[in-house]
Amino acid sequence: MEYVALTGLSERVIAELKQNRLLTIEIRNPHNFMAALHSSVGDMLLLTHTSPEDVTGGSMGIIAKLVKHQISTHRITQSNELHYEERETTCLRLQLDPKCTARVRKVLNNRIGETTKVDAEEIPLYNAR
Repeated sequence: MEYVALTGLSERVIAELKQNRLLTIEIRNPHNFMAALHSSVGDMLLLTHTSPEDVTGGSMGIIAKLVKHQISTHRITQSNELHYEERETTCLRLQLDPKCTARVRKVLNNRIGETTKVDAEEIPLYNAR
């Protein structure tokens, strides 16, 4: 089945998802940001700790359902008597409901600036390694 992939996530996030916990994460990485931005509530995503360049057939991940999708902007200001600086960062908050472990069969798209898509197979609990 075809999935949008979020790559390079921390081991802690993957470990919490493996424990079947509903989890909210913030996406700031531009590669994942664009993929998540075009996803909708109800979509199934593949999440992996593997970096985008290293995702290949056989890479492991977690399939999770997108429960909530929220864009958040943070504004930071700093100033002193010599200068004034204002910065903004935009991130996506995704609430995820993990469903199962999966293995990538084939990478369908992994170009910079585009959504990473993979063909992956779900792995039953009794078959996971």
